[in-house]
Amino acid sequence: DKGDKTATASAYVFEEEIVLPSTAVKDQYRTGTCWSFSGLSMLESEMLRLGKPLVDLSEMYVVRYTYSEKAKRYIRLHGELSFSPGGAFHDVTNVISRYGIVPESVYSGLKNGQKKHVHNELDNALVQEVKGIVDSNEINLKKVCAQTIDSTLDNYLGEIPQNFEYEGKNYTPQSFATDYIGLNMDDYIEITSYTHHPFYTKFALEVPDNWSWGEVYNVPLNEMDEILDYSLENGFTVAWAADVSEKGFATSNKGFAVLPVAPAGIMSDADNKKWQAMTDKEKERELYKLYKPVIEMDVTQEMRQDAFDNYETTDDHGMHIIGMAKTADGKVFL
Repeated sequence: DKGDKTATASAYVFEEEIVLPSTAVKDQYRTGTCWSFSGLSMLESEMLRLGKPLVDLSEMYVVRYTYSEKAKRYIRLHGELSFSPGGAFHDVTNVISRYGIVPESVYSGLKNGQKKHVHNELDNALVQEVKGIVDSNEINLKKVCAQTIDSTLDNYLGEIPQNFEYEGKNYTPQSFATDYIGLNMDDYIEITSYTHHPFYTKFALEVPDNWSWGEVYNVPLNEMDEILDYSLENGFTVAWAADVSEKGFATSNKGFAVLPVAPAGIMSDADNKKWQAMTDKEKERELYKLYKPVIEMDVTQEMRQDAFDNYETTDDHGMHIIGMAKTADGKVFL
């Protein structure tokens, strides 16, 4: 009923415990470039943590080079590679290490009067081009990429500036990365937790968006939790690859995510009878409405592995964790 639906604000009350410095939220709009937005957001927070200036870095600069490199690898592998707008956090650090970076004011990736990023046409054009190149009989990788892929990217996103002025000084993308940003991309590591590879080793995570086969460091689940907590408690924000398709991920209308198993708190006799009379599907539907607090499942290493192996949990969205909050009953939310 209407009373239940308006109870969320009082049912889930959060007290912020840690809020780390971060830059303003940017809108990826109708693009699959969350990995670039969240990855750069984390690096912008790193600059603030180290006492460096606040700066808005260009997400589309990273996207532009990533698409170009992805196309080349797709062609080298005869089309046997995922080619989509998706990416990973190491795509951000790889681009900066190799090609530098520029401010948003220098390269917005918006052309022809665009106010927001819309990449449907660009994505479709690139897919057709790389497939056409692979299907052709004569391939000169350097030539075809320059004439097709790079040309298309320039047309949609704009040409990459080789020199630019920022705050009264002249830079190249490489000198801006070293002299102004001043972050060492080798200082950042990706961490995960799965049992199909040995713990305390690196492996290339087997997801389609890991087109560049970047390696992640594997630790037990409890240690990954400890690393997250330690990072936030010591001033480090975290770029986080999430699955927002999970039923309990209610950011769009409630702003938090849970994995419910049962109603929390003391129910009245009438509510309890109603609950017990429900089918399993009805109970699940009711729980995922999240109108009231719920008891959450205790996720184990085995559950996490099964969800990954069964394609239940994927890496469909990149986000940026900047703090920690608790509910009245002491549950921690990042």
